[in-house]
Amino acid sequence: MSRSAPDAAPPAASAAALPGQAERLLRQLEWTVIRRLDGLLQGDYRTLLRGGGLDLADLREYQPHDDVRHIDWNVTARLAVPHVRVFSEDREMAAWFLLDLSPSLDFGPPGQAKRDILAGFVAVLARLLTRHGNRVGAMLYGAGAAAAPSPAPAGAVLAPGVDAILPPRASRAHVLHLLHRLLQVPGPAAAPPGATDLSHLLGTALGTVRRRSAVFVVSDFITAPGWEKPLAQLAQRHDVVAVRLLDPLELELPDVGLVTLRDPETGDQLQVDTRDKAFRHRFARLAAQREAALRESLARAGADTLELATGDDLLDALVRFMELRGRQPAKPAYRAPASPTVAVAAARAA
Repeated sequence: MSRSAPDAAPPAASAAALPGQAERLLRQLEWTVIRRLDGLLQGDYRTLLRGGGLDLADLREYQPHDDVRHIDWNVTARLAVPHVRVFSEDREMAAWFLLDLSPSLDFGPPGQAKRDILAGFVAVLARLLTRHGNRVGAMLYGAGAAAAPSPAPAGAVLAPGVDAILPPRASRAHVLHLLHRLLQVPGPAAAPPGATDLSHLLGTALGTVRRRSAVFVVSDFITAPGWEKPLAQLAQRHDVVAVRLLDPLELELPDVGLVTLRDPETGDQLQVDTRDKAFRHRFARLAAQREAALRESLARAGADTLELATGDDLLDALVRFMELRGRQPAKPAYRAPASPTVAVAAARAA
């Protein structure tokens, strides 16, 4: 169910893109974020993409999440303890951005709304990846008439609400094209009414992205239910990162008197009195319950999560996220179908 939001002036990124606007924004981000990331991380972004290379790097004991296809049977037989081969990661890996551009992303301070945060995050990540030879593609959902139609790749079927698919490419020009499309998204007044349903976007990705890839699902996750299953299916095949966009006012209302709340996707309006302390506490309690349920659903689906709030420093958030992923073991492409004990018994029987 969509959350109601106060009316606000559309942010700059929601207006029609001006000539050169995408170029200016990308240059600004390259100077203020990407160059500083190079200094902090010495240009090493290995934790952004996790491939499945073929070069043997090490041997270690089997862990519950390991793929049984990587078990080294000779070492296992000698040591009587299941061991798996660890391979160096393949850097030639595509990345996909599944972008929720629905009207609820217009919520936030002018110039720092959730839609602006999305545009900055996508521009930085896409440029980081393409600089190192990786290809990036994108699927746009909820952009409505602002998204110029793009021919779908062969065999791809666009679900309702999915406006365009940009096939993966590795160039700065491709990043500029993607950013220009994001800056053309209109404000809530020009957007068609209707509730967001992320399951359509995730289902389209399941049918389109065949080769193992890094998948960034960028959304505020204000959506109809039913998105959890397709997200879990994506996480089984790909390295999925859920980038959750939020604004502090979605978690706690300030005391500002009478306020008219408007649902940007349906147009419904409701007037509330934020001077009512009991109402504010009830709002905060329900928001906290939704937060806990959302985080539990994302964890259960097997997706890493990055939360970006309006007003956050994008550089600090990316550094923290990369450090966190660097401490986590890489996930296999597919989950193990059986325990090592069963696999060893089957091999001996054969």
